[in-house]
Amino acid sequence: MISIQEIELPVPGMEYLQSEAQAEGYDFIQTLTEEWASAQNRFDAPGEILCGHLDQGLLVAVGGLNCDPFAGRPDVGRIRRVYVRPAWRDQGIGRALVTTLVEHARNHFRCVRLRAENANAARLYDRIGFVPIASPDATHILLFDQTS
Repeated sequence: MISIQEIELPVPGMEYLQSEAQAEGYDFIQTLTEEWASAQNRFDAPGEILCGHLDQGLLVAVGGLNCDPFAGRPDVGRIRRVYVRPAWRDQGIGRALVTTLVEHARNHFRCVRLRAENANAARLYDRIGFVPIASPDATHILLFDQTS
């Protein structure tokens, strides 16, 4: 079983994760650390969470859940800043991370949206149950059953 846990920054290994993301052309991990440091986004509003997977005490995967800042509605969540270091890919860590975030979102939002950064990420989200949408600020959405 892959352990996904709630985290707060700084976390050992974040510098490696950030530099590998940067080398792949992804700036969103730097944005994550800058927004955390400035307290602009600490994933601490109602329903929000920042999670990660640690391997031998070092962070190798990260992802968060916010109230979607682009939706303008408090019942829409957004999965953001998902990154798995290259050496840890294709082991189910990304799936476990996103699934954990989705399960958390079910208790707080009526749906969750995200932006897939590449085709591999899009395939992962499709397999989890997200559907593509035509939106300027999201590529996928997952609606939760609201029957009670």
